[in-house]
Amino acid sequence: MNKSLPTHFQESIYQELLPSLQIESVNPRNLIQVTYVPQPWLLLGKGNYAAVVYHPDYPEFVVKIYAPRRPGYEEEVEVYHRLGSHPAFSECLYAQDGFLVLKRLYGTTLYDCMHLGLPIPKQVIRDIDEALEYARSRGLYPHDVHGRNVIMHEGRGLVVDISDFLHQEPCSKWHNLKKAYYWLYLPVLRPLRLPVPYSALDWIRKCYRLGTSCKQLCRQLAPKLNCFKYLRRY
Repeated sequence: MNKSLPTHFQESIYQELLPSLQIESVNPRNLIQVTYVPQPWLLLGKGNYAAVVYHPDYPEFVVKIYAPRRPGYEEEVEVYHRLGSHPAFSECLYAQDGFLVLKRLYGTTLYDCMHLGLPIPKQVIRDIDEALEYARSRGLYPHDVHGRNVIMHEGRGLVVDISDFLHQEPCSKWHNLKKAYYWLYLPVLRPLRLPVPYSALDWIRKCYRLGTSCKQLCRQLAPKLNCFKYLRRY
């Protein structure tokens, strides 16, 4: 998997970035905190477990670094190994010492498209569907695919976060996002082209998480309640 990187770029990773970067994951359900990024490196994005940075002299690469004591590095390397090369996914060019160098994908997350009022064509949804089906054909399990993890670039759909694709438990996030796209976005929001405030998007996301947690709790309690009803009969 490891490919030859530009010498200066690799030296900057080991001599400038890794010794000085300050990241912390306080709560695995929330975004990590990035308190310091050494120059000339720039923060491109962050998730619940890792930060993504890039060097302005090498914009075609990104470096993904996991926060201390957060799992997932080995699993993500394995996912990229199975994916190989596909136009809707990034590609791992180098993986060593707890970080990954990935091919940079350009675009706007569907979450930000909603905020900016950018039209999202059906082709984007079809591209992501095809990409997830390809991942399944490679022995993977698309997981945690939501509006922050997929992007639109020149009218095409790309998947930018595959770190949880080894998790075999069912995940309905992409299915639910598609349902909202066809039932709410296309007939109502797209014709209006109104930007949606981040506060409203975050509120929807929190309500979705709460609803999902309640549904899981009900599923766990249902067998016990049925058993209790059966015992009361006797």
